[in-house]
Amino acid sequence: MQSPRIKITCDGPEFSRVVLGLWRIADWNMSPAQRLSLVEQALDLGITTIDHADIYGDYEGERLLGEALALVPTLRERIEIVSKCGIRLISANRPAHRLKHYDTGREHVIASVENSLTALRVEYLDLLLIHRPDPLMDADEVAEAFTTLRRDGKVRHLGVSNFTPAQFELLASRMPLMTNQIELSVMQTDAMYDGTLDQCQRLRIAPMAWSALAGGRLFNEKGPRAERLRSVLTSIADRHGVSTATVAYAWILRHPSRPLVLTGSQRIEAMREAVAATGMALSREEWYSILTASTGTSVP
Repeated sequence: MQSPRIKITCDGPEFSRVVLGLWRIADWNMSPAQRLSLVEQALDLGITTIDHADIYGDYEGERLLGEALALVPTLRERIEIVSKCGIRLISANRPAHRLKHYDTGREHVIASVENSLTALRVEYLDLLLIHRPDPLMDADEVAEAFTTLRRDGKVRHLGVSNFTPAQFELLASRMPLMTNQIELSVMQTDAMYDGTLDQCQRLRIAPMAWSALAGGRLFNEKGPRAERLRSVLTSIADRHGVSTATVAYAWILRHPSRPLVLTGSQRIEAMREAVAATGMALSREEWYSILTASTGTSVP
């Protein structure tokens, strides 16, 4: 089975419904050849979209992917690369940073993209995301930076990550935004109630869901909520002959805003579990049984 591909907006780019997330790539202790194999195996599963950020791996993650892609340069034609900028971390790799803070100024956005392209050894990003809402964000300045980057062929599309609906609307008033990458899982449902997913559906923009398995807490956390969820997920998984992780992914994919789900694992089996969810049809009753387990109460 392969991950399907969808347009993330009506006239926007086409991405795979399951996305290879590489925020942990620096922890995986893999050689360039092993990283290349990971990308190739993901492609075999129809996972063509790769999610990254300049800060991942203490500013080393993009370089690690770039080393792998350099082994087979033609792979760039088969993948979509998403990266993020806008956070300044204190790091030996960025000695000028003296305080962790956000920066969406024109100069920093452009410099960040230049650094990302150099590290990744590619000529352009398919999608650039502003990583976190910046209280000092000047929407006109971000638009100017993106216009420059697009004119120079360095970024094709722009989106945001972790933005509230109001913050999204502000930046979208200056330029088209392709997505909002948000935390969404059976353990983190805020986006279903705070207007975020309503906005995505209204604008026909597919959100991207990070921490789709709650960062592993779904399987490791103790307590009544996690135990209720595991019980319900296991029951549904047994009924459908799939893993509990697949059911957790399917719960997100069932939402009519058409989310894309990010994986965060180097295990190919974990990717297969996510891809399997794209072919799984949860009934409305099953979906609500999971929601009820998450909230601990019936719907009003």
